[in-house]
Amino acid sequence: MTPLELAFDRYGDDGLPLIILHGLFGARRNWNAIGRKLSTCYSVYLLDLRNHGASPHSTSMDIPHLAADLQYFLDQHGIDKALFLGHSLGGKAAMWLALTKPESVIGFIAVDIAPVSYAHNFDEIYDALRSLDLASLVSRQDADEKLSRSISHPGLRQFLLQNLTVGQKGYVWRLDLDILQTATPDLLSFPATDNIEPYAGPAFLLRAENSKYVLPEHGQEIKQLFPCADVVLLENSGHWVNVDQPDRVLELIRSFGQRLG
Repeated sequence: MTPLELAFDRYGDDGLPLIILHGLFGARRNWNAIGRKLSTCYSVYLLDLRNHGASPHSTSMDIPHLAADLQYFLDQHGIDKALFLGHSLGGKAAMWLALTKPESVIGFIAVDIAPVSYAHNFDEIYDALRSLDLASLVSRQDADEKLSRSISHPGLRQFLLQNLTVGQKGYVWRLDLDILQTATPDLLSFPATDNIEPYAGPAFLLRAENSKYVLPEHGQEIKQLFPCADVVLLENSGHWVNVDQPDRVLELIRSFGQRLG
């Protein structure tokens, strides 16, 4: 398994190292505002996962590869162990690293994701992004208007369009849509844990009230793998908690950090 060197931003020099990880279709910039605010009490690193943002692309794309990239990042930067904050796909990567490399993880916060396999389907998003004629775009507003024909939710469109950038020959996607779509079943699953010891360290799972990613029936898997985990309900929030409830998320992250001492 060959790890990749991930693109990142760093804020702050004091306190525990905090690694912040975005979700599928996201990038480190999604958590930039929260990362800056947390830099008063942590050394914050915001990472782009492989095949996202400014990080390299690879056809090897599953949860173990994402976790291997995280361990490589720690090794590169001389970080013995860190606190991890991972949203959705980033949360899965953080959980798998905790299970397979517990010595590298002080604790983790998984945001609106559980260590289970999901049956979600993102084909409509992939089809919508591919249907956008990049060569004809004249502005980001133009892109938003054309994408609205396939995706009605304006917040989701704005989230996805953060992956649109201007190259030498016009607009291009930062994402490799072919790689991600092929890998989506692996990303939605969670690796087999039959021979994996539970992670006994501190863990925090934030469950968004208006989301179906963390459900009561996931409680057994969570406790089996993470016996010290607390599941906290984030009221009045959908899956993108950093947009819906940024202040409450900050409060919970700081509270969790204080428990670590």
